[in-house]
Amino acid sequence: MAVQKYPEPTCGALIFNSYGKIFLMKSHKWRNKYVIPGGHVELGEKIEDALKREIKEDTGLDIYEIEFICFQEFIFNDTFWKKNHLIFFDFACKTNSTEVKLNLEGQEFVWVTLKEALKLPVEPYTRKTIEEYQNINNKL
Repeated sequence: MAVQKYPEPTCGALIFNSYGKIFLMKSHKWRNKYVIPGGHVELGEKIEDALKREIKEDTGLDIYEIEFICFQEFIFNDTFWKKNHLIFFDFACKTNSTEVKLNLEGQEFVWVTLKEALKLPVEPYTRKTIEEYQNINNKL
């Protein structure tokens, strides 16, 4: 395994369905906590293109109306399954897709309101993204 030399850019999203509920999935990589789907930005790839690709790979969902929420720094934190230095670019978006197809990173998923999400065992970076979205949009 190669030693990480630089921080890795990643992207993830709060995905809203037509009922105003967000998609969360449990991931073994995040100690079986609920997370937003997403992943790494590949070399030469725009962040929004990476987001669409990663969401499709992780969930089978197509997304649109992508809006930036925040960025966060993740530096060798124990909440992830391996020691990494990551930079998260988090977004909100919508989907009209109804069929979810989880890949191996997700063990189960839920569609919940923002308020319900904060009552679940959500990993800290996802929690901060939800709270930041609420602050920006004054929603709960």
